[in-house]
Formats: sequence, structure tokens, C-alpha cells
Amino acid sequence: MRKPMLVISVSLCTVILYAQRPGGAGNPVPATSAANTATAPAGNASISDARNAAYNIPFNPDQTVTGEHEIMIKGAKVPYKTTAGMMPVWDEDGKVQAGVFFTYYERSDVKDRTTRPLVISFNGGPGTPSVWMELGYTGPRIVHVDDEGYPLQPYGLKDNPHSILDIADIVYVDPVNTGFSRPINKDVPASRFFGVKADVKYLSEWVNTFVSRMNRWASPKYLIGESYGTGRVSAMALELQNTHWMFLNGVILVSPTTLGIERSGPVDVALRLPYYAATAWYHKMLPADLQKKDLTDMLPEVENFTVNELIPAISKGGFLEEDRRKEIAVKMARYSGLPEKVILQNNLDIPPSLFWKELLREKSFTVGRLDSRYKGIDRRDGGESPDFNAELISWEHSFTPAINIYLREELKYKTDLRYYIFGPVNPWDRTGDKSGDNLRQAMAENPYLHVLIQSGYYDGACDYFNAKYSMWQMDPSGRLKDRLSWEGYRSGHMMYLRKPDLESSNQSLRNFIRKTLPKPDEPAKY
Repeated sequence: MRKPMLVISVSLCTVILYAQRPGGAGNPVPATSAANTATAPAGNASISDARNAAYNIPFNPDQTVTGEHEIMIKGAKVPYKTTAGMMPVWDEDGKVQAGVFFTYYERSDVKDRTTRPLVISFNGGPGTPSVWMELGYTGPRIVHVDDEGYPLQPYGLKDNPHSILDIADIVYVDPVNTGFSRPINKDVPASRFFGVKADVKYLSEWVNTFVSRMNRWASPKYLIGESYGTGRVSAMALELQNTHWMFLNGVILVSPTTLGIERSGPVDVALRLPYYAATAWYHKMLPADLQKKDLTDMLPEVENFTVNELIPAISKGGFLEEDRRKEIAVKMARYSGLPEKVILQNNLDIPPSLFWKELLREKSFTVGRLDSRYKGIDRRDGGESPDFNAELISWEHSFTPAINIYLREELKYKTDLRYYIFGPVNPWDRTGDKSGDNLRQAMAENPYLHVLIQSGYYDGACDYFNAKYSMWQMDPSGRLKDRLSWEGYRSGHMMYLRKPDLESSNQSLRNFIRKTLPKPDEPAKY
């Protein structure tokens, strides 16, 4: 039950995914994961994109609306307040450069927030807003989809009985040129926002402003990021500590990228196989002896083969003995569901785009990139990559009407700005990505800081075994491993869209937050 109460606060300042959607016609699915794709530096170009930007639409970069609501979470009534709107980003001279849109949820029957956790949530792209986790995962209102995450009509929302709002307040943040967030005009330099380092710098500044305005300095704080957002929050953990003296209790990485951790050549090629095996198992394309096993009973065999046999074999390249090459190809075919001939034709190196096309080729289907449970239909069965990303189209189908209904109608945020599901942020400067090492350094400096990683087994863009590899490589000393944990779910990139995973993944977050809250007066020390 929601009881809206509208309040508008206006400041005195009133002014006139590679971030683009991957896949599709004219924008083919890349052969490598999003995490490994580089783009040209942003430089100092001005921000302009005739397809998306509309700088003649006035907006206030410092305005919010509030409302009062309530929800049942885990059988208990939770009253809460929403604050939706924009907060500015300034330059060094104190001039407003952009308005960053956010939605803030506070449990309203809590009197003392000094011990109340604050979760700060980002999505990825890097050109996509926080809509996915807000309306799909942790927020009190979620998109109306079926139990596996497929679109339903009428479009809309429903209460989320698994939201973590019972134990933590949450703010969802939309970086510039995502959602309603915009630069103040087209003359603001793109280099201020659109790059690995610039993104972390201005968003950390924004978080400092938010925490100060909302009086949350005493609260235990957590960053959660999904996809590209995992690199963002990993680097922000160190930036917040070193530049803003803000220390965190936890960082949560949902479907993480490679986090700037090097993997190339044989390692990059081999690490894909466990994901291929999981997807083939889901579509019942494995041999009977593997297919009859449960997913998590089958995968360790594939993982062991990958690390102990496949990487050494591929490392030999063209000098691998022919009998051994044949033996490896037979095993890869057994685990991937692909024909042995195709594997040999590609020198044991199967690009993800070919896998998505080949696995169900004989059934005239492709499989999805971000969630390979989804199937698509191409113009022709031939070719080496799908025509479009079946899962992403499906998600846009559900989330785009839902977020517009929610913000404009339920929360009463009034604007003529278009809500960018994918916004114009290219070119994105990817130089200097050391986010995994940044996170390790932040953990080393802060004994309170713990990390939770969540992956979907059927995610082909940020696959689960690469996420494990990143965790293994993040701290070579092994001295931080007790504060690093990984969990797998039987869905894809947005594992929470599957009903059983929505409940279990939120409960995992709830357990993680509780576990990482120190006892009163427990010191942060080694």
C-alpha cells in the first residue's frame, strides 16, 4: 500500500555501452565480453549526439520530490520515504556542470540512523542508469514480469517482498547521460564524465555531497554495482577513502567485469568454457551422463579441465601434438555442446558470438548474450553471430515502460526529459582501468571492508568463471581471501529476474550486510 505525499524542494539555481546498446542491426554483438572491449579516449570533445541529446529542454539540476509509502517485506510492514530528483555536479570554480538523478529510499520508522546501513547503487553500460537493480532487484517496487523474467502486459510494477529496505536505506544513482541525468549544456567537456577515471572522480564527489546533505556520515556504507558498475564501485572504494576520507563496510559486485585484471591469450580463451557448459546444460545439449547431473555437480569437472588441461594445451598453439589437439577438441565438444568439427575449425578458440549462434543452430535459434536462457530467431541460420541480443530486447520491453510509469506517475517526478535506458556516453576513455587493484588496496587499508561477488551461470558477457578468476587474482598474497566471497545463481546477468533468485540473492545481501557490521566499539585493525 502506498500513500503518496508530494513535496517539491527547489534550489535557487534554475537553468534552462561501448555504452550504447550492444548487438542489433548496425551494431553487431562483439566477439569478446564487454569487459574486454576498448574504445577511443573521450578527449575534450563537447557532449553532443543528435540521436539522443536534447539540450533545449529546461531542467533544474537541484530539485527533488518526496513521498511516503509502505510495503510488506518478509511479512512485516515497512514504512518508507522516497526522495527522487537531481543533485548537481560542480566544476573547480563552483559552476554547475550537470544534474545527477537519484532515487533515495529511507525507512521512515527509524529514529537513529547512525547504525542504519546505507547502500549506494550503480548499474553499468557504462551508459545505462540504475533502473535495472532499482526495479529488478533490491528496491521496494519491481517490474511486472513472469517468474523467469519475461515481459508481461499490462506493463507496470508490483511490490518486492524481498527488498533489503527492511535492513538498509538505498540510493540509486544515474550517471550523466543516463536516465534523466544530463550535462547542463552541450559545451561541458565530455572528458569531465566519460571515462574510467573521470567517472570515478565526479561520482565520488557526488556521493560525498549526497552523504553530507542527507546526514549519513555516521552510517555504515556499502557500494553495489552491476556489470560495468562493478569496476566503477571497485575504484570508487579507494577514491572515497583516499580523496574524501569516507570508509566503507562492504562492496558488492553483481555480474562483474574483468576489473582491469589482465587475462589474454590462452587464459582468456579457456576461461569461457565453463559458461559454455552451463548454457549447454540448460538447453539440454550435453551428453546424457553430464545432462543427468545437477548443474553445480557437473561444473567442477569442466572447471578442472579448463584450468589443468585446456590452458596448457592452448598455450602450445600450433605446436600442440595432433593427437592431443584431437583429444582436447573431443572434450571441449563434450562440455560445450558444440560439434567437434567446429572446435577444430576454430583452433580450439570459440568466440562467444559464435557460441551464441552455433549452440542451437540446428534448431534455428540463437541464445542470448547477457542471459543465455533466452532464445532469438535470426534472418538466416548461417553466419557467425546473432542478429540481436534476445535477452536485452526482452528487458527493454519490460523496464522502459515500468521506469517511466514509476518515476512520472507513482513518484510524481515531472519532466519532459527522455529517460535514457542507454544514453550517449561514447567515446568512453578506458585507459587506466585498475579497478580490481584499487579494490584490493582499499581492502588492505580498511580492515572493515568486505567484498561479495554475485554471478549468474548463464551470463555470457560477464561470465561466472571469469568472476571467480578475478577474485582469485585480486589479492595474490591470499591474505584478504577471508573477506572475499563468491556466489552463483541459475540465471544470467540480472540473476534477480528469476523469482527464486530474487529471493535468495536479496537474502544473501541481507546476510552480508549483517555479517559486516562490526560490534559496538570493535576496532578496525589487524
